[in-house]
Amino acid sequence: MGSAMGKTSSSILDHLPTHNLHIVMLGLDSAGKTTALYRLKFDQYLNTVPTIGFNCEKVKGQTGKIKGTSFLIWDIGGQDKLRPLWRSYTRCTDGIIFVVDSVDDERMEEAKMELIRTARTPDNAGVPILVFANKQDLPGAKDPKEVARIMGLPELSPGQLWHVQPACAIIGEGLDEGLEILYEMIVKKKKLVKQSKKKPNSR
Repeated sequence: MGSAMGKTSSSILDHLPTHNLHIVMLGLDSAGKTTALYRLKFDQYLNTVPTIGFNCEKVKGQTGKIKGTSFLIWDIGGQDKLRPLWRSYTRCTDGIIFVVDSVDDERMEEAKMELIRTARTPDNAGVPILVFANKQDLPGAKDPKEVARIMGLPELSPGQLWHVQPACAIIGEGLDEGLEILYEMIVKKKKLVKQSKKKPNSR
């Protein structure tokens, strides 16, 4: 994935620790993952069909701190039978995007179960999580605070970085802002890992 980057001199890479990021996009079927992915990629609404397997796109940050950063985003199907595959995609990922249908009361508990299971998988320990509270344009959409509470995010381990971003994938509202916050969380996590590796030597 980052083979081209490997040829760049290491001194430049030291300053660009997050230039090529691997992101996995999860969520229940019909939450709006693929719509969000293609809105981020092409900045337009594409009519999508349920994902059987996965979609993978390279998204380039256009503004602010993420300008020039490449995000390789894997959008994995959310149907029941596909969820066991999530683990193989989240292994060694830089960040997780979890898309939630903010209007679908009946499936919030199911979404919570899947999100908590993903966050607590040992391979994903400490991987920053961005939750898109999608479909904010619809009546009855829950606000980010409520989504965070229902999804059990405050119950995750104290060191877990997470953020709930209100979004509307169809018009693209909130997507770029969410991606920038995810980027900031990833940078923060990398710094913390670096510091923890240095600590034993300084004692």
